[in-house]
Order: sequence, then structure tokens, then C-alpha cells
Amino acid sequence: MRLNPGQRVGMAIFIVLIVGSANVLAEEPLPPAGLLTLQEAVELALTHHPSLLSSRGTFQVNEARVGEARSNYLPQVEALGAFTRATANFAPSTQSSQSLSQPSQSVNQRLAPSPSNDTNDNYAASVGLKQLIFDFGKTTAQVESARENMRGSSWDEESARQNVVVNVKVAYFGLLQAQRLVQVQKETVQQFEQHLEQAEGFYRAGTRTRYDVTTAKVNLTNAQLDLIKARNAQEVARVTLANAMGVPDRPIDKLEDLLSFKKVEITEDQAIPEALANRPELLSLSAQRRSAEATIRSARRNYYPVLNGFADYTWRGQDYPLVWNWDVGLSLSVPLYSGSLTSYQVAEARSNLIVTGANEEALRQNILLEVHQAFSNLRDAEERVQTSNVVVGQAEENLDLANGRFQAGLGTTVEQTDAQVLLTNAKTTQLQALYDYRVAVAQMQKAVGRKE
Repeated sequence: MRLNPGQRVGMAIFIVLIVGSANVLAEEPLPPAGLLTLQEAVELALTHHPSLLSSRGTFQVNEARVGEARSNYLPQVEALGAFTRATANFAPSTQSSQSLSQPSQSVNQRLAPSPSNDTNDNYAASVGLKQLIFDFGKTTAQVESARENMRGSSWDEESARQNVVVNVKVAYFGLLQAQRLVQVQKETVQQFEQHLEQAEGFYRAGTRTRYDVTTAKVNLTNAQLDLIKARNAQEVARVTLANAMGVPDRPIDKLEDLLSFKKVEITEDQAIPEALANRPELLSLSAQRRSAEATIRSARRNYYPVLNGFADYTWRGQDYPLVWNWDVGLSLSVPLYSGSLTSYQVAEARSNLIVTGANEEALRQNILLEVHQAFSNLRDAEERVQTSNVVVGQAEENLDLANGRFQAGLGTTVEQTDAQVLLTNAKTTQLQALYDYRVAVAQMQKAVGRKE
């Protein structure tokens, strides 16, 4: 369909508007994420974090190796085709040579074959089948070794999952702490702004000196600087949480306020056996040890014969149709000498078993140490939370007294400033203790191998 000039211009304008609208939509920022709960943060991490994708890929690799080992149980079928062009020379027999010097012999004797340089085309095609019958358990040991490695990689995947979860929790509580600290610094700035207004009012009334005003200004400026630092720390904590979730571009607005104290009902004596039974790293090394034991058995089977069955169907010839033949049989392969290869393979497998066993014992000891440290940190943070609550109450009372004395003309700006600084420090210490406690709980859960 042909368009007139007016229609062409209208179509061009329409296309430009459509493309422009698409560009505007593409450049629009993502909408705010709203409230992000801890459970949602963990689920995002379990879906997007690259370390989990890597561990999942490793598991699939080991799963495929189990199939590779099992394939030795199944028949091996192979089809072959070949074409050759070659000469067919041969040496004359002694009788033929003698016949040339004896004319009295028959004509047939004198016409014996002579050497030839003729070339011939040769064609061949075959289908063969080979089936393992008995190898003294070598294939069984290989399958068992591969299966244990697969189980170990599944526990490695679980270990990576737990590491991602605890990292998300630590980052989540870190951002909560940073947001709370920003709020504390905002309150401090507001308090010093009120102090400045009071000092200026008293100065204008002639009841206070210029020193009180300048002191209030200095305190306010320092509080504003601390607020800037707190906001920067909050932004760093936000980026850290997004990175821990594996979605660095996701906007984070509000968090579920979980920075509170909730006593954990578990003792260290209960945690130790639970950790030794549930830690995925220990279960992975245990599977690797069993795999190493199976590898030793597999390596030892190289000393023994292997019995195979075979069948072939072959077509050969220089011209078509080709001549066919078939054969069926058994083959027994007996290793006699391999340059001590089997001995070295067995020695390597034994050494790997020793290394795996030592790593397993070292990990067991490190788990015990990790559990002890987790409970020590938990008790320390719990005591600091309780103490800091008392200190915050005392600091708030002290600030009320200082403000009352200052307004009554009995106190000084130094008293008022010291009281405000004490309250800010007390609230900061309280938030640090709450953060440490929640982190200690998360690390304790990981130390004992709990999934959540």
C-alpha cells in the first residue's frame, strides 16, 4: 500500500512517539521495594546468589559422574566403517623359481603367480557389541565412590546455603543497626538545636554568656557531622545487604524491625552433639572418606582379571556385494605387569584416605571450637544488652536533670553537653549489643547446623 506525503509524515511522527515512550519507560527507575522482611531477604538470596548456583552445578557434575560409572554395567555397541586402497604384493615360491630353469616341466607349473604392483580398493563395515561380565567388583566400587562424592557435593551445597543465610542475617541486622543509629544521631541533632535555642534566648535575656551560645553551636555542628557519618554507614550497610542477597541492584526501603532481645532456649551441652550430627561440612567429609575407601577397593581390583563377552557382524570385500561374517565369544584379560601402575594407584588412594580422615578430624575439632565461641559470644552479648538497657535509662534521667538545671539557671552548658553525649553513647552501645546478640544467635544456629 502506497502512502501519500501527509500519511508518511503522520506515520513518522507516530513511530518517533512510540520509540520515545519506550525509551522513557526503559529509563524509569525501579519502584521502591517497600517493606523487606528477613524471610523475604533469605528467599531472594537462595534464589539469586551466585555461590549457590556454583555449588548446584558442582552437585550436577558429580551426579553425572555416577551415571558415567554405572554405564560400565551396560553393553557397549560400536559401528565401524573403513575404506583402504593398498597394494597386494607377494614373493614367488621356490618351486616357481625352479620351474623357470626346467623347460621340461608342465605349462601350469611354469605359469605360477609372479610379484605384482596392482592396487586394490578394500571396503569394511562392522557392528560390534561388548558386555562386561565380571571384574571382581571394580565397577561396583567405582559406582560407590562416585555416589559418595555426589552425596558429599550435596552436603557442600547445603553448607553454601547456610553460609548465604547467615550472611544475609548479619547484613540485615547490620542495616537495622545502621538505621537505628541514624535515628539516634537525628535525635541528638534535635537536642542540640534545642540547646542552641535555649542558649540564644538566655543570652538575649542577659542571663547567659556568649560562651554558652558558641558551645551550643559547636555541639550542634559535631552532632551534624556524626549524622553524616551515620547516614554514610547506613548506605554501606544497604549495599552490603543487597550484595549478600545476590541482587545488588534491588532497592531497599524499609526493614522488619527485629533488632530486639529474645532469649535462645538451648544449652551448650545440647548444641555440641547436634552440631556433630548436623553440620553439612562434616557430613560432606564423611562422604568423601567413604568415597576414598571405595576408590582403594577399585584400585585393588586392577590386580584381577576381567571377563568380557563380545559379538561382531562384519562386511568385507573389494567389490560389492561385500562378504559378511559374524563371531561371538568371551575374552579374559589377565594383568601381568603394568610398570607398577596399579601399586601406585593403590598407594595414591590410601594417601587420599589419610588426608580425608585428617581433614575430617580437624573439622570436627573446629566445629567444637566454633560452638564454644558462639555460645561465649551469645552470653557476652546477652549480658551487655541487659546492662545497656539500664545505662540508657540512667542516661535519659541524667539528661532530664541536666536540662532542668540549665533552664533553672543552676546548671551549665558543659553539664548539658555531657549528659547528651552520655545518652547518645548509651544508645549506641545498646544498639551494638542488640546487633551482636542477634548475630550471635544466627552464628550459633549455623554452628549447630540448623537450616534456619
